[in-house]
Amino acid sequence: MKKLIKSSAPNAVLEACDVLNKGGIIAYPTDTLYGLGCDSKNEKSIKKLNKIKNRSGPISVIAPNRSTAIDWMFVKKNHKATIKNKLKNGNTVIAPIKNNICSNLIAGNKNTVGIRVPDHLFCKKLSKLFPNPITSTSVNRTGEKPLTKPDDISNEFISDIDLIIDDGIINGVGSKIFLFENGSWKQLR
Repeated sequence: MKKLIKSSAPNAVLEACDVLNKGGIIAYPTDTLYGLGCDSKNEKSIKKLNKIKNRSGPISVIAPNRSTAIDWMFVKKNHKATIKNKLKNGNTVIAPIKNNICSNLIAGNKNTVGIRVPDHLFCKKLSKLFPNPITSTSVNRTGEKPLTKPDDISNEFISDIDLIIDDGIINGVGSKIFLFENGSWKQLR
């Protein structure tokens, strides 16, 4: 049975961590849209998330800050400052990651993963407290528009999501996505 909790509730972050630790799926607020999150190392949870979304393939993750995001990446030292700069403004950077950061189920070609640092207090607290990267994909079925209201999320995903973190209506646009490959940049969105 799914539960809804306000993002401002004192125990919201702890409850979200508890659900993630147990292999559950959460819907949580970001600076742009609501995201579907699970433990990026838990393959059972990732398979469940893909089933909910009706898709498979790479999934981005959130990081609590840009330094942590850089630490997860497998990049040359001289590229780190450029990458750190691209991670500003909630942008997603797709880059090679180190082994054992996330499950291969969410990785793209050449062991790449999209990482972003949302400018949202709940995301920062959650990703700082939870020991593994947390997936971040829009709250919708593939091909549908992202849901912006907690009530709509609850109605659409009543039996799929274990916890919804309510932060009111979030009607933003998905983050810009940059691919870092062989020392050069390509904007994908």
